[in-house]
Amino acid sequence: MKDQLSSLVVDRIYSLCHQQGISVNKLAQMSGVSQSTLDNIMNRRSFNPTIKTLVRVANAFGLTVAELLDFPALNDYSYEDDTDA
Repeated sequence: MKDQLSSLVVDRIYSLCHQQGISVNKLAQMSGVSQSTLDNIMNRRSFNPTIKTLVRVANAFGLTVAELLDFPALNDYSYEDDTDA
């Protein structure tokens, strides 16, 4: 389940990068998140980014964390079967 949830967040970040015409490398520079940390998230080697990382990524896009995580695919995600809670 966490793989699916992580994939949704990664897809959201890729979508926002595409919309704003920036690369993941540029996002790392803009956010102050290290390239290696962002690569681990984007390549799904890390499934639980810290709140600090999410805040930095959101701010780089000019969003709050709530806005970053407010999108249909995540809003429709069912947490009922998620055993990591």
